[in-house]
Amino acid sequence: MIALLSALAGGLTAYAVVNVMTKPQVQTVQSVDGAQFRTVSLSHDNWPDFTYAAESAVDAVVYVKVVSTQTQQQAPSSIFDFFFGFPEGGAPQQRERVGSGSGVIIREDGYIVTNNHVIDGATRIEVTLNNNQTYPATLVGTDPATDVALLKIEASGLPIIPFGDSDKLRLGEWVIAIGSPYDLRSTITAGIVSAKGRSMPNYTGEFKIESFIQTDAAVNPGNSGGALVDKAGNLVGINTAIISQTGSYAGYSFAVPSNIVKKIAYDLMDFGSVKRAVLGISMKPIDDKIADDLKLSSRNGVYISEVSKSGAADKAGVKAGDVLIAIDSTKITTPASVQEAVSRFSPGDTAVLTVIRDGKELSLDVTFKGTSQENGTLSDDGSVAFYGSSIKAADEEALAKFGIKSGVQIVELGPGKLMEAGAVEGFIIQYVNDHPVKTPQEVIDIVKKSKRTVFIEGITPSGRTGYFGFGV
Repeated sequence: MIALLSALAGGLTAYAVVNVMTKPQVQTVQSVDGAQFRTVSLSHDNWPDFTYAAESAVDAVVYVKVVSTQTQQQAPSSIFDFFFGFPEGGAPQQRERVGSGSGVIIREDGYIVTNNHVIDGATRIEVTLNNNQTYPATLVGTDPATDVALLKIEASGLPIIPFGDSDKLRLGEWVIAIGSPYDLRSTITAGIVSAKGRSMPNYTGEFKIESFIQTDAAVNPGNSGGALVDKAGNLVGINTAIISQTGSYAGYSFAVPSNIVKKIAYDLMDFGSVKRAVLGISMKPIDDKIADDLKLSSRNGVYISEVSKSGAADKAGVKAGDVLIAIDSTKITTPASVQEAVSRFSPGDTAVLTVIRDGKELSLDVTFKGTSQENGTLSDDGSVAFYGSSIKAADEEALAKFGIKSGVQIVELGPGKLMEAGAVEGFIIQYVNDHPVKTPQEVIDIVKKSKRTVFIEGITPSGRTGYFGFGV
């Protein structure tokens, strides 16, 4: 009996010691002068050790060589050349430009993710593995909005990095960046997650989805497209950008979250293009004035300033003036977090929106719409899909306002060729490739016959003559 009790007591003691040693122990100690000091006892597992993550992930990060062709005009070698079209020595010359970046193998049969800006304009792409084997690569597809591109090489049995859940990253968590900065292959640097949901100023006006993971892992030119990996060796991001006045690392680096990358990559594999979900709202952050006016207890969420007619949010019952605080279980804190959450869904997917209206929380069921409806698809309101936007025969009121007899109005502007060309919502299309148009079908028929470009002339919402064009 004594022996049995002794063994039981020893086991309980050992269990208690192990339990205490494997969990962080936090104590607050008050000093004599009243100041509070916080002491933490960390287990061995909580100390940074990157050997497993580095060794398991490095073979799946590749070097991407990009060759593009540029045309350069030679200066005239004589007065004769200047006036008569450069017959000798002054003709345009083709020159090759070589760039480089990194990529991450995500499937054993040769699918590789990288950045769109790494391969943009490439005429030839080569991929070199960590074992120095080189393969020609085919571009499967790109998504400029998230700066993600997908490559394919003809190989099998390749090492991969499994996707991790970027939503579960915590501030201060250790991560490592793997890539080829300045052609230094398989370089590994370490840092912590400095922030989540970062966006950067957009000076070009292009449609972008940005909700970057910010880290202080050293990233330099050549790291673009490389892996951001957690301590368990999972892919949590694709390194994309830095903020620097010199062009080199200055303490800030940014990665596209893996949850966005995974969705984009598999869309490109399955469909050749991204099937992007659209919520159909205009939003802005919660500031002090909005919080005071609406008597909000928290600054989390986004204020919905406008709801697109017949859009997904409109059909779900969302109204201008609502505050969106969650999409399914994802808490909304900024406009960037809305973009990140919506980007994980595909057209036709459903979710629950949690909004605050008149001081009360409401749950609204939403079915997401897409941006890539086929031209000519008829909507419930009678509008017709046209390159990501919606067009409709202009009503009598709009025609009378501008003193015109007919035209086709852009009633909803979405991501696509019209937005990229500089069109605005409310623009009335009068001519397409010099042909007058009265109905959406006439617009679509003329575009179908166009072999290279589409040129559109019409009236802007301010009443001025406007023009824009795009390639087909």
